[in-house]
Amino acid sequence: MLARLVSLYGSVTCEEPVTYLLRAETPSVEVYRHLRVAAGLSPKSVDAAVNGLAGSWHAVVVYDDDHPVGMGRIIGDGGTAFQIVDMCVLPEHQGLGLGKRIMDALMQRLVDRAPRTAYVSLIADGKARYLYAQYGFAETAPESVGMARQL
Repeated sequence: MLARLVSLYGSVTCEEPVTYLLRAETPSVEVYRHLRVAAGLSPKSVDAAVNGLAGSWHAVVVYDDDHPVGMGRIIGDGGTAFQIVDMCVLPEHQGLGLGKRIMDALMQRLVDRAPRTAYVSLIADGKARYLYAQYGFAETAPESVGMARQL
């Protein structure tokens, strides 16, 4: 049996008896908070999620039947700067190409709708850097260094 990832952006065949559907949509607050924690990202409060999700420029959610199993978002000003955030796939669904399909969808949206002069950034955790490198993302150090502060 084979699994198929179906989306507006193409499909991929895996070796699991599951059909994944990628939808261009912003996750609900509940789905967002669940996927983040279950995939190992930091928890976010309800208020933070409500406000943050409202600022999505584009988002996708991957479903296994009707169960959300992954997501990714683009935030930004719509013209000069964009950031890819909240990339995650539940551990039991990792290794099947879902992260790549999420990135395919996000990058296609940027290519289709963002100005060619836009700056697109992201923070790569662990081995995710290898996925992002496939899309032309490169480490910026030593010319510039990403900086962050958590409140």
